[in-house]
Amino acid sequence: MTETATPSQPPAFIEVGKDAAARRIAVRAREGATPGLFWLSGFNSDMQGTKALALDAWAAEQGRACVRFDYSGHGESGGAFVDGTIGRWLEESIAVFDQFCAGPQVVIGSSMGGWMALLLAREMAKRAASRTTVAGLVLIAPAPDFTEVLMWNGFSPEVKNEIETEGVWLRPSQYGEPYPITRALIEEGRNHLLLGSAIDVGCPVRILQGAQDPDVPWQHAFALAHRLPKDDVVLTMIQDGDHRLSRPQDIARMLAAVKEIG
Repeated sequence: MTETATPSQPPAFIEVGKDAAARRIAVRAREGATPGLFWLSGFNSDMQGTKALALDAWAAEQGRACVRFDYSGHGESGGAFVDGTIGRWLEESIAVFDQFCAGPQVVIGSSMGGWMALLLAREMAKRAASRTTVAGLVLIAPAPDFTEVLMWNGFSPEVKNEIETEGVWLRPSQYGEPYPITRALIEEGRNHLLLGSAIDVGCPVRILQGAQDPDVPWQHAFALAHRLPKDDVVLTMIQDGDHRLSRPQDIARMLAAVKEIG
């Protein structure tokens, strides 16, 4: 799921967490009009990926605000990847959203970022009065519940035993070096599962899904759409699309979805 590109301007940094859990989070925030754009990267990916940079470039052309950041253990942020959990990265997402966004926001999440976007929107919907709101979600190959549904449930007994006894397993990746899957990632992820019930995000949702995605099967996107409110949810199936959806035509679809909501 890794996707990186050349860095641009230096990031700003904020501290999230306290004491031993404190970590330094890198943020790039572009000022501009609302609805602003808030980017959430995928698992083991960062804010310098093709889609994130394309979104930022489009925001610059349109005079729109745009915020990107790296989760702890990713990209330019501090912390170790092996210490990451869904709750830890969600805490960082909310902290950046609260500190750098104002007014209505279109939240764009890729892969794990789609899970983060849903959790973030649900959290914002609970706030009775807030200066910052989620105007809509654009989810690209969204992977809610992936730690359980797409990882743990598909692991062999040998892999599960290694995670349970050793606390970590190095998973081979077609995108680069093997990366650690920890017991903490799996177990803590169970606190944030969404697909077992209705998901109240309180805003329009656009989903882009590749039919040839080897990491997040298209059936996963259908399961998600089934759990969302039916009044303003559109699922676009890209028949020749893979997991990254970073081709020019895929970028165009992403921006069209952002424009439709914004």
